[in-house]
Amino acid sequence: MSALAIEKNAVNLGQGFPDFNCDPALVGAVSEAMKNGLNQYPPMVGIPSLRSAIAEKIKKLHGHSYDPATEITVTAGATQGLLTAIMCAVHTGDEVIVIEPAYDSYVPAIELAGGKPVFVQMTLGANGYAVPWDNVAAAVSPRTRLIMINSPHNPTGSVLSATDIAALADIVRDTDILILSDEVYEHMVYDGLTHESISRHPELAARAFIVSSFGKTYHVTGWKIGFVAAPVALSAEFRKVHQFNVFTVNTPVQYGIAQYMQNPAPYLELSAFYQRKRDLFRTGLQDSRFKLLPSDGTYFQCVDYSAISSTSEVEFASWLTSEIGVAAIPVSAFYSTPRQSGIVRFCFAKQDETLHKALQRLKTI
Repeated sequence: MSALAIEKNAVNLGQGFPDFNCDPALVGAVSEAMKNGLNQYPPMVGIPSLRSAIAEKIKKLHGHSYDPATEITVTAGATQGLLTAIMCAVHTGDEVIVIEPAYDSYVPAIELAGGKPVFVQMTLGANGYAVPWDNVAAAVSPRTRLIMINSPHNPTGSVLSATDIAALADIVRDTDILILSDEVYEHMVYDGLTHESISRHPELAARAFIVSSFGKTYHVTGWKIGFVAAPVALSAEFRKVHQFNVFTVNTPVQYGIAQYMQNPAPYLELSAFYQRKRDLFRTGLQDSRFKLLPSDGTYFQCVDYSAISSTSEVEFASWLTSEIGVAAIPVSAFYSTPRQSGIVRFCFAKQDETLHKALQRLKTI
């Protein structure tokens, strides 16, 4: 879709990254680290000041204490964190429950580890997408090694509630099943909802890898830096793989982010920042032929286009890009097998000017 958007000079609301710059203060902090000679290998698990800042943030926001020395690892983006967690935990023949639609790196990583993905599809009702926990429980077998969850959720924009987390706890209690919790959109939750990080729930945190991304939080997706928090036994296994698939992560960026994290305002204010953009985009589409699905978190808005076309999601997204001049992503791309529901995903992490331009084009349909 992005290649087609470039070819057709379309407004690209497909790819999930901002078209605006990060805070100049963050760039300045990284530049200073470079100028000060902090350009050689850092410790394999991340510089101590950054790991301490991460642990302090989790403690303040969610009440869980991770030891920065043994339970926090800095990664080359969240995707590397996900891959490494899967590679250390999943072995040949192990089953991993994947809730679809799902971020597209999950299944290849499971298969690379020799595991077998077991799919459970989210349901779509009047209140948007939801996880059918009875179906998740039914998918558990003696071979189940890992359950992967993602909240706030890409691509649907749904957010797991405390009730969801309790249902997950009931499923894994008295088992050896591990949890891999993808929380890269942790600071993008709207309308007063709470991000139920797995770290908030001691019973689950004791068996979980929690993955997050500075790229998403600080508008620097190209820097590829994130972290994984996990109890000491899981972190020890994680680090055995981390050492040999990436070894370590960009040194000056680590120092710059560690300094920048001393001010919590940028991540504490992120939900309000993106909720305004979400509301701008939703308001602009209210009188259109698109049906807006709930967007409780992330910077994605899914829409039902069934009142416009009966074509497949790929065909509709291609038409939208080529003929209307706005690129979107077909939600069917987030399933292991083709599944048509007449829904595409827009990204509203864009300048207001970009969003207004896209809305003008979409209103012509």
